Amino acid sequence: MDATMDKTTEAGASRDLGHGISFGEAFQVWLRVAVLSFGGPAGQIAVMHRILVEEKNWISESRFLHALNYCMLLPGPEATQLAIYIGWLMHGTLGGVIAGVLFVLPGVIVIFTLSWLYVVFQQVAAISAIFFGLKAAVLAVVIEAVLRIGRRALKNRTMVAIAAASFVAIYFLHVPFPLIVLGAALVGIAGSRWYPANFPAPSTAANLARGDYFIDRKIASGTLNPTARTPGRTLLTIGVCLILWIAPVLVVIVLFGRDSVFARQGVFFSQAAVVTFGGAYSVLAYIAQRAVGTFGWLSAGEMLDGLALAETTPGPLIMVVQFVAFIAAFRNPAGLPPFGAAVLGALLTTWVTFVPCFLWILAGAPYIEKLRNNRVLHAALSAITAAVVGVVLNLSLWFAVHTIFREVGAVQYGPLRMDMPVWSSLEPAAALLAGGALVAMLRFKLGMGWTLLACALLGAAWKLA
Repeated sequence: MDATMDKTTEAGASRDLGHGISFGEAFQVWLRVAVLSFGGPAGQIAVMHRILVEEKNWISESRFLHALNYCMLLPGPEATQLAIYIGWLMHGTLGGVIAGVLFVLPGVIVIFTLSWLYVVFQQVAAISAIFFGLKAAVLAVVIEAVLRIGRRALKNRTMVAIAAASFVAIYFLHVPFPLIVLGAALVGIAGSRWYPANFPAPSTAANLARGDYFIDRKIASGTLNPTARTPGRTLLTIGVCLILWIAPVLVVIVLFGRDSVFARQGVFFSQAAVVTFGGAYSVLAYIAQRAVGTFGWLSAGEMLDGLALAETTPGPLIMVVQFVAFIAAFRNPAGLPPFGAAVLGALLTTWVTFVPCFLWILAGAPYIEKLRNNRVLHAALSAITAAVVGVVLNLSLWFAVHTIFREVGAVQYGPLRMDMPVWSSLEPAAALLAGGALVAMLRFKLGMGWTLLACALLGAAWKLA
């Protein structure tokens, strides 16, 4: 390990900001994370954990979870915000920007290409066949993520109980995610006072320094100081991010009018970036309702097609907004050529969806780091992490039902309501692929990339045979 660190330090001595990980090495790792980030938030968080915590030993488990807990409290896509947070922690503002942009960029390129194919051909048999296998593999990725996060977050019976209550609340009672987060935080705060043994204090800097996690050792030794932030610097960060966020929306309003599809997209998706707490799936529920029911930009079936594209391509699941905007602008070009309008709408929507992520992290993360050793905050965030396990389990179950079965219906039992599959619509091939992928990853430790590739080829062979 020491030899590896020495080599890394020598290679990036002029560009590493004093902690031995160069911008070049970080760029390559973030690009790798982005390319492998299939499977929605759970899969993407699992990829980052595997590479940054387990493989690279760049950041400790506790610091990774601390960052994740904060991102779970924010509106918008939590996996993107987590990448920005860790990138910022390693290399400051520029590191956060690089991590965030690279995390999003592959998805932007792929979704743009597939949106164009969708408009031209509406349904492409070969692409549909490949996605059939990919969805089965993604299910295995998400299940693995639940197991990974659960093993680390559920450290005692209290945390297991919080996770179970969270699952029941969101799956059976459909309690909004923000209320689940608030309830978990209150439980953690009360628990830190009345049952402190079940809500242990955060690890001290000395304990963190004993490990081989590179960033933590440098922070403990004082080489890195992520909390060094003045109020003036914070206000400057907020101002720059707000200008970058709002200016493009004002430009399209001036050029195309307040009633144009571009103005509506800019305003609507900016609002979505602020009000949609609960991660990507809560964002999707809100967007689907407004895009289909209120604006009439596309049909419910087309919205599901877009979700399938986003679920089985690299990058954040919320990239489905780019597909929605592409279709809407193509059909309402506001005097532009349809494809030109589609490109403008897709890029504008992507911009206003992700710029707020940089605002929340670059302005707020230094202060969250200052509170890292606060026992009450740590207890609240630990409880939130346990609740998130229940939420991710709910998402995994939802994804499993919709992947393995062609038809799903809602069943009501008093106050309880749940999605139940139509058993006759079982897809045996999808179930077999998902089971095989799970065994390959958990039992034989096959890499995610190889698993996805194998399932894509097998799925295509099955569907096109």
